[in-house]
Amino acid sequence: MRRFAASVVGKLLIFFAQFITAARAEWRGIEPVRRQRIYYANHTSNADLPLIWTVLPAALRRDTRAVAAADYWLKNKLRAFVGRDVFRAVLIDRRPEHRTDDPIAKIVEALDEGSSIIIFPEGGRNRSEDPLMPFKAGLYNIATQRPEIDLVPCWIDNISHIMPSGEVIPVPLACTVVFGSAIHVEDGEPKDKFLTRASDALLQLIPQRGHA
Repeated sequence: MRRFAASVVGKLLIFFAQFITAARAEWRGIEPVRRQRIYYANHTSNADLPLIWTVLPAALRRDTRAVAAADYWLKNKLRAFVGRDVFRAVLIDRRPEHRTDDPIAKIVEALDEGSSIIIFPEGGRNRSEDPLMPFKAGLYNIATQRPEIDLVPCWIDNISHIMPSGEVIPVPLACTVVFGSAIHVEDGEPKDKFLTRASDALLQLIPQRGHA
């Protein structure tokens, strides 16, 4: 019964996201094939995760779990149901003093079970004027433990205008998720060099406007 309810809620979320955003995916340099991947994206809105989840083809969506903040998704019963049952999230507490297990180990365990994952390497919502905040070390730590898995940058465009910070009612606006070419950590690559390279790969996906 719980699985059925999660399926129904998931379909309603997809319908709502498509209705509000006309969400679409743009695949650059990579195809939407059923292959294990780590999708990493910019993070400016609570709608980021639902949007990526919505634009993935159904076969990929079934294999993909989100890495999400436990302190947000477990705040009430409704969020907990959506986070755990609909998105099947790997829930990580952002407060180190409240953790009882290693967050990287939980993510790697999900990968070892065959899941793809969605992760936001900035570590929190970007409220600055910069397009990206510096990446946390988590993406590097995951990549070095499972270097064979594709790391796919995903730029979410227009989402901060659809769900501005502090708002609960989304603003209808067309939105695109751009999926870029996969990268991998290189043997012996230093953490800072890799994180800069991963960030640059994401920034290169920002749509260019105002050009003839």
